[in-house]
Amino acid sequence: MRELSGKIAVVTGAASGIGRALALRFAAEGMTLMLADVDPGDLARTAALAQDAGPGAKARVLTQVTDVSDATAVRHLANRCFGELGAVHVLCNNAGVFQGGHMWTREEEDFAWLLGVNLWGVLHGIHEFVPRMIEQDTEGHIVNTVSVAGLFATPGAGAYAVTKYAALAASQALAQDLATAGAKLRVTALCPGAVRTRILDSDRVRPAGLVSPPTQDEVAARESVGRAAERGIEPSEVAGLVVTAIREERFLVLTDPKYAERLRRQTETLLTGDLPSYQ
Repeated sequence: MRELSGKIAVVTGAASGIGRALALRFAAEGMTLMLADVDPGDLARTAALAQDAGPGAKARVLTQVTDVSDATAVRHLANRCFGELGAVHVLCNNAGVFQGGHMWTREEEDFAWLLGVNLWGVLHGIHEFVPRMIEQDTEGHIVNTVSVAGLFATPGAGAYAVTKYAALAASQALAQDLATAGAKLRVTALCPGAVRTRILDSDRVRPAGLVSPPTQDEVAARESVGRAAERGIEPSEVAGLVVTAIREERFLVLTDPKYAERLRRQTETLLTGDLPSYQ
């Protein structure tokens, strides 16, 4: 899909970080936006920034507070998009949360929270939007924010990696299903590494019923990820890569060229039956 101006984009997790950067970049491209998040205050701030980011007159920006782990909430979001805007051309299933710690210290509540947002958020978006996007019979693109954690499982982030590996599988299967069906939609699996976002503040939106006591290994993992994020790239750079991927119909987007070589080494090591290095 080469031309974005005049098209309609949906971005979940739009209140901050990569989601906000996507909103601003899409607005600058002349797109109409539907932005969703569970944080109404920062969602409104993103909308105000996006309105002023348009190439000419203020961009048209709609918002809806949405918990992507809730199928009904995502259905309402899709109904409003197609009802008020008439179409969706770019869907960014971007909402995500993080929790670190060893695999054996994570509670059911931890997995329920991470899977609910990071995996079910993607699946709900696919289920509610993609059939109607296919029915439009126009060019379109689905961008799923996976993570480099969907390619490389590392110590201290196993539960997070479980959700991201699954999100990558969902993205690849979706792309193959669409190709087999002859649909005009394309898919991108966005796998960012360290980015300067607020993902370590995910607990601010964690449902009260899914809270678990903090553990020492969790704290250590947060500190490690925090140090990496401080050295990370800006969300705006990620948004630029996404726009390029949409235009070039690229499936996999890596935010650091070193990840490609690391992926080769991991594959070669797995083929020998050995455990890949996490570095």
